[in-house]
Amino acid sequence: SFMNILVLCTGNSARSILLEAILNCLGKGRLKAYSAGSKPIGTVNTYSIELLKKKGITKKFRSKSWTTFSTNSEITMDIVITVCGNARDEECPYWPGNPLRAHWGVPDPAYIKGSSSEKEIAFSKVYNILEKRAKAFLDLEFENMKSDTLQKNIDNISRIV
Repeated sequence: SFMNILVLCTGNSARSILLEAILNCLGKGRLKAYSAGSKPIGTVNTYSIELLKKKGITKKFRSKSWTTFSTNSEITMDIVITVCGNARDEECPYWPGNPLRAHWGVPDPAYIKGSSSEKEIAFSKVYNILEKRAKAFLDLEFENMKSDTLQKNIDNISRIV
């Protein structure tokens, strides 16, 4: 069955946006990914936007709060994936529908100090890790998996770098 996935980090400007974009792009309609932040900064990181453009993804992304999806949302999530340690450790809102949880942590490329090419490299590295994990997820027949099997699989995917 069709799957809704919510990707969370603190700022919702870099990592969570990238994974949302990758899952929707590669998912070819098998799933719908959304992203949000516990403390959204309200703007999407320029390097995220530029990198996604290079990959041919030009959709408009928006930095928004995770409460968008926790309180009286029309959308019930099947899986909630955190991509940063802060979001994982924070007191999460209640997600209707009791979704599976996974932590696919990656370093925050937005914290890299240095030249713009160093920043671009940091964003690319994170993108590549997230893309490998997304592909591993999409290789699963997740539509037909029992939730405990799916949970094991999404936990294992977190180790892919």
